Amino acid sequence: MRTGERLIASDGDLQHASGTRSLMASTGRLAPDDFLDLAREATASGEPLDVECPFTGEVFARVSRSTPEDVREAFRRARRAQPGWAALSFRERGEVFLRFHDRLLERREELLDLVQLEAGKARLHVFEELLDAAIVARYYAHTAGRHLKSRRRQGAIPLLTSTVQHRHPVGAVGFIVPWNYPLTLAITDAIPAMMAGNAAVIKPDHKTPLTALWLARLLRGCGLPRDLIQIVPGEGGTVGERLVEEADFVMFTGSTETGRRVAAKAAGRLVGSSMELGGKNPMIVFEDADLDRTVEGAIRACFASAGQLCISAERLYVHAAVYDRFLPRFVDRTRNLRLGAGLDYSSEMGSLVSAAQLERVRSHVEEAVEGGARVLAGGRPRPDLGPYFYEPTILTGVREGMSPFSEETFGPVVSVYRFHTPEEAVSLANATRYGLNASLWTRSTRWAEREIAPRIQAGTVNINEAYAASWASTDSPMGGFKDSGLGRRHGEEGITKYTESQTVTTQRLIPLVAPFAGIEGGAYERLMVFSIRLLRHLPGIK
Repeated sequence: MRTGERLIASDGDLQHASGTRSLMASTGRLAPDDFLDLAREATASGEPLDVECPFTGEVFARVSRSTPEDVREAFRRARRAQPGWAALSFRERGEVFLRFHDRLLERREELLDLVQLEAGKARLHVFEELLDAAIVARYYAHTAGRHLKSRRRQGAIPLLTSTVQHRHPVGAVGFIVPWNYPLTLAITDAIPAMMAGNAAVIKPDHKTPLTALWLARLLRGCGLPRDLIQIVPGEGGTVGERLVEEADFVMFTGSTETGRRVAAKAAGRLVGSSMELGGKNPMIVFEDADLDRTVEGAIRACFASAGQLCISAERLYVHAAVYDRFLPRFVDRTRNLRLGAGLDYSSEMGSLVSAAQLERVRSHVEEAVEGGARVLAGGRPRPDLGPYFYEPTILTGVREGMSPFSEETFGPVVSVYRFHTPEEAVSLANATRYGLNASLWTRSTRWAEREIAPRIQAGTVNINEAYAASWASTDSPMGGFKDSGLGRRHGEEGITKYTESQTVTTQRLIPLVAPFAGIEGGAYERLMVFSIRLLRHLPGIK
């Protein structure tokens, strides 16, 4: 059996997936045979892996799991393709990703359907992912050369020492991708790695492999060498472990606990790693905030992707002066959010991804209520809509010792608190082991920029926006403080991390560190001291 052939998604196998088939039939853009075609994009020969639609709880496709031997083969193919790709110019590489940008937008309806089917998201939240992928492709296609070009550096002695810094690709980069953003996280980290001249081996989460396979097929159709990108579906305990053992650099997005293990394993091999991990993100509403705008911002901050977003807000701090006006508006808007499973824009929030995720959310809310917290909105599963739907939930009275006080719920649940002074708000926001994202709401934006944001211990701080402004500012790095991550994505740091830096130095005329012909040691010492003192006072010499 050839790699990639063992995918089973025929009509006969999946007749029971009637609800999911009805969803697909409502648009006519996807059919079961499409999933069979996607299988051939994977490097996989193991047992079948069921792909479940969270909207219905039905298995609607099957792909083959990758085995450890498949992962090894994926890296072998990737490394074989990488030198030829690295030999291309930045312009030639960029043309592939600009074509990808255009075709991604042209075929957006099909892709939006696919992500909704396997991740259970509302369409608007999938569209955010698609926009992000297009923006990142365009950005690095145009800027990779600027970030990675060889640069002249200041030598030890001007004119006598010539120094140049070069950047070389590390080789084959491994990516471990979570289920919550299967489009964005499957490709937007891999794009800069490939623009830097590397190959990419991507392990999508076993719950959401189809999107990564679709993206690989699209990239190959845009001119990317087939073997340069490899998709290895499967569970982290087998495929992920082997990927970390094979990769020349590891990019991981997921939980802090798993991230620690991945980082340790990579470090043991002396290969680099970068990771975006968990968050318990604060949103702060100051007394001069525009409350109507802030309520809508809070809806996005707390309930985008059903709260299954590392940078979503799970702690909401509201100034005491506006607490009693803000909270009823927020509760009313939350209670009236439209939940549903259509492959269109009729729903404002979709489903949780799985039974395990539903149980985590439900247990956090029940524990809080049993401890004395109050539910102001939501607080219930919605099996009438689908097996894993859970209402967007607002809690008050959540205290230390309760799971939702300090642990990441990763669902549509937010705890609301009062504060009285900016100092108190900053202290509360920072009282967590995490530091990924924060959101500040105020009309006094210059004050927030200068006085509040720099004191927040988070990698990104948005003012009068939930998360999208920082995330979409692709020229600037994004990542976490404290237990929320290691390294950065986006900007210059998001591509240079996939390279090895090399310094090449030429010394001219006279040696730098040893007495040279005709000058004895004492004279050499006096000459060097004089030179260094002179350099101390020359403008532009560092």
